[in-house]
Parts: sequence; structure tokens; C-alpha cells
Amino acid sequence: MKLTEHVTYGEACHSFTAKRLGIANTPSEYQMWNMVVIATEVFEPLREWVGGPIKINSFFRSPELNTAIGGSSKSQHCEGRAMDLDDVYGHKTNAEMFEYISKNLDYDQLIWEFGSDENPDWVHVSYVDHDTNRKRNLKAVKKEGKTLYELI
Repeated sequence: MKLTEHVTYGEACHSFTAKRLGIANTPSEYQMWNMVVIATEVFEPLREWVGGPIKINSFFRSPELNTAIGGSSKSQHCEGRAMDLDDVYGHKTNAEMFEYISKNLDYDQLIWEFGSDENPDWVHVSYVDHDTNRKRNLKAVKKEGKTLYELI
């Protein structure tokens, strides 16, 4: 089943951790609706600009899965409203995707996830709705063993 032209249900819900731990990572109708919205509003226009596939590292996470991986208790992944993207196919860098989203698309949060000042390890993007999106840009950094988010 496809959520959009280039996003399948299987990749949106895939998790090695969920499989290993026997956790059901099944979205509700509400979460599915949110997943279709972010895939339509963010992923599809980004993919068109990139000109090829983009790896989805993480999309939907059930609350149980999110707890198992140590995710934030407020994670938008649990609502189906966030995606972690990684250009492993060489079409555009993660930095280029970050910049494109920031300048051209509507979003709630956009996070430069670790990496270096030149390129993040991956890009986190979330989407709520046009009226609620904050267009908030953050950078994830490790300090004293903790992940902190700095406004950029």
C-alpha cells in the first residue's frame, strides 16, 4: 500500500527495533492521516527537487517503539508527523536537502541532526498543518552525553 507516489506504508512503519523486540508499529487512522499529509506536503516536493530516491530512516513510531529507542516523550514521530531523511543515493547532500526545505517548503520543525557544520548525519522534518507550523530550525548537538537542540 502506498501513502503517496514514492512512500509506501511498509517503509513508513519499518523498524528493525520493533521487529527485534516484537513491538507492533501500527498507526491508527489519525496517525495514518498525518503520515499522508507530511508525505504529500514535504516528502513528495523534496523528492521531485532531489530528482531521485531519498532514504527514510524513521517515520512512524508507536509510543512503545519510541520509548524502546529512547525517543523524546513529545516526539512527533508518534503522531505520524515527522520523518528522518538521509540522502544515501548521492542525488543531493543532507545539507542541500535541509536548505531546500528551509527555503521552499512549509514545515513545523527542521533539525540538522548531528554531523558536521558542512553536512548533518540526517535531516529531521515535521509537519502539523499550514496554520500551526512554526518553521523552527534547530541543530542537534551532544554535550556532556546529552542531546541538546540549538536554534539556528
